[in-house]
Amino acid sequence: MKDIEEYDLIVIGSGAGLNVASDAYSAGMKVALFDDGPIGGTCLNRGCIPTKIILYPAEIIASAAHAKRVGVDLGKPKVDFPLIMKRMRSLIDEDVSGMMNGIKHAKGLDFFNEPARFVGNKVIGSSGRKFSAQLILIAAGSRETIPDIKGLEEAGYLTSTTALELKKTPKSLVIIGGGYIATEFGHFFSAMGTEVTILGRNRHLVPQEEPEISEELKVRLSERMEVHTGKEVFKAGKKLFGKYVTARDRDTGEEHTFTAEEILVAVGRGSNSDIFHPEASGIEVDGKGWVKVDRYLRTNVEGIYAVGDAIGRNMFRHTANYESGVAWNNMMAKNEEDLEEIDEHAVPHAVFTYPEIASVGMREEEAVKEHLVMVGQASYTDAIKGYAMDEPTSFVKVIVDAKSRVILGAHAIGPHATAMVQPLVYLMNAGKGTYMPLIRAQTIHPAMEEIMVRAFGNMRPGRGQESKFGHHDYGEHDHSH
Repeated sequence: MKDIEEYDLIVIGSGAGLNVASDAYSAGMKVALFDDGPIGGTCLNRGCIPTKIILYPAEIIASAAHAKRVGVDLGKPKVDFPLIMKRMRSLIDEDVSGMMNGIKHAKGLDFFNEPARFVGNKVIGSSGRKFSAQLILIAAGSRETIPDIKGLEEAGYLTSTTALELKKTPKSLVIIGGGYIATEFGHFFSAMGTEVTILGRNRHLVPQEEPEISEELKVRLSERMEVHTGKEVFKAGKKLFGKYVTARDRDTGEEHTFTAEEILVAVGRGSNSDIFHPEASGIEVDGKGWVKVDRYLRTNVEGIYAVGDAIGRNMFRHTANYESGVAWNNMMAKNEEDLEEIDEHAVPHAVFTYPEIASVGMREEEAVKEHLVMVGQASYTDAIKGYAMDEPTSFVKVIVDAKSRVILGAHAIGPHATAMVQPLVYLMNAGKGTYMPLIRAQTIHPAMEEIMVRAFGNMRPGRGQESKFGHHDYGEHDHSH
């Protein structure tokens, strides 16, 4: 290898890592940016952005079918699948092209479109060259996990990445997995006309959500596709006219075989640390390969930070963007007093299925372990707008500390769930974090936001905490009228 090339900052990963690379470049630093995939990272190229572009037509189709319930029959939709995919790819290509053009004209910001790995203490090796910097940011993302299923490789399968490259829809599709990615792709392909079967290993669909939200999503998706939970797929193979998977019921042990034209694997994300080898620089990782960081996003090696999927905590692009800002601040901090801690008490997320899901903060099961809580729930039809939309089973749920009235969590399933939950994210980050500003404010009538206000007016003690309250302790929280 040649002599080591020195930089002020090295960034591994061009998703949220590009934020820090750009800030450092603007500050006059010499920056090396590495990514073995297209610039922009997972979110732009094969994650949240392309999937949301293709999910919008799916939402229109599902909404059109729902419209019959309110007296509007829009007929059978005609789907132009090539156009849907072309729109998605053209936007991504345009963004990637724009980023690359900007990088080319940024003297002092060198982009290496190749894999990078640690080969020594603060030394990166790539394509026969060595690079070093006193500041290094690991923003290397994650990748699809492929389960060890007998015959799966031979049968062939799609992933969330390769599914975006399809030129036509499969007639039928078995999805292995029951989380966010599985349910979003299930919604998409079902709307496109594919016969979809979801096989989730967990006993709950989208198991990170509140159990009642998980159950509601399962009921609603089951109207359009087959949804099975508690099914462990252990075998796959090819048949004369397609493929098959065999799954074992985790409760009864019964085995069932499911056939389809294609298989899509969506069982979660895994670390890329086996590619960038942090251990070569003495960087600690956990048992699953995620980089360990402290509350300032510092690894155990001075000058090396990590953000986003690489730390394996909250794998959302908005969280990675937030963390990149914290990491940049702490890289530039002159002393300990200037360091900023990451705040993870109000990390929001959404699942763009139909119906939509949005969530922030604690679930009830978590909250009752640490707090004396009040829980409020309201159906969409508790407000006229929700009734007009004929959404009797959609609902919102809020969780607050009974003494301080601080919002601990909020969850929603139904149309525009993200718009319902997002204002509470703001409240959780403002002032004392209580729900009182919402109660004091006027709510436009008859708007959907009334549903969330009503949830705060329907308070009950947290599950298992009923004996800790007297009747008047929670009656005073009723502000619904």
